[in-house]
Amino acid sequence: MRLPPLNSINNRWTRAGAVVGVLILLVTSLGAGSWLYVRSLDSGVERVDIFDHVPAEQRPSPDEALNLLVIGADQADAPGASSRSDNIILVNVPSTMDRAHLVSIPRDTWVSIPPTDAAESPRSSKINAAYAWGGAPLLVRTVEEFTGIRIDHVVVVDFAGFGRIIDALDGVEVTVDETFISLAAGGAVFRSGTHRMNSAVALEYARERHQFADGDFSRIRHQQAIVTAVLQEVTRKGILAEPFRLDRFLRTVAGAVQVDADLVIPDIVWRLRQIRADRLIALTSPSAGVGMIGDQSVVLPDRTAAAELYAAISRDEMDRWLAENPQ
Repeated sequence: MRLPPLNSINNRWTRAGAVVGVLILLVTSLGAGSWLYVRSLDSGVERVDIFDHVPAEQRPSPDEALNLLVIGADQADAPGASSRSDNIILVNVPSTMDRAHLVSIPRDTWVSIPPTDAAESPRSSKINAAYAWGGAPLLVRTVEEFTGIRIDHVVVVDFAGFGRIIDALDGVEVTVDETFISLAAGGAVFRSGTHRMNSAVALEYARERHQFADGDFSRIRHQQAIVTAVLQEVTRKGILAEPFRLDRFLRTVAGAVQVDADLVIPDIVWRLRQIRADRLIALTSPSAGVGMIGDQSVVLPDRTAAAELYAAISRDEMDRWLAENPQ
């Protein structure tokens, strides 16, 4: 499954990927004065030691690209706890630094997960189990092994924090694609059409997957719809044109994320300064569909197609790959 390029704010954005988009938007919309402002945001972002727990000898070689792992998770305020990673996105910025490829890896993708103890053996499981078993460090190791791409930085976005962003906007208008009853605790009825949702309803909509034949893929689409709604609300209310309201919104975003200890936001923003909204390309890691392994419903990776995609990323050859794999 592949998603179309993000040609405007109305296109589908991934929830965690929106954080990268906000940073890019900040640089392009506020001009030269944004540099000092972004530096002031840097101190408000929580940092977590992640790469200290990733064995250097087991990692892929570094390259000239910038590769970030963006994790959307529950209970992200407890790094390393038994949390769920509901969104896993590899953000690749090639050496030209003029575009970004956002590759979503479905949370149920069946992969090999490295052991957390030298005496243990690798285990096969859904990729989000890596976050539950070993937090962001083990998920980094798993993604690096699965893709062959070295992760430079990590951004973790938690559900509760994203809820605060929605509340800061006094809710958002979301287009529901089909009527269903959520199986979550709230048991809300979602009817097709456009509806205004507060954070509790929006996050329940974003979590549900069991009511749909394609499970996790429907959830990914719904989470994209929530983020689209957030960005549309920011634009509709004119927040980008009002420094005070933009400051409050961006500080809410900053408070909703954690980053690795080595990530310096001003440096990342400076490196992303050339990227425009129409140069963000969203993809989904190639899969061979959904299947059963034991009693688990999993997403089966298309290993040949995935290997070709990740090889193109690691070789800085995505222009060629996209030309050979038109959307």
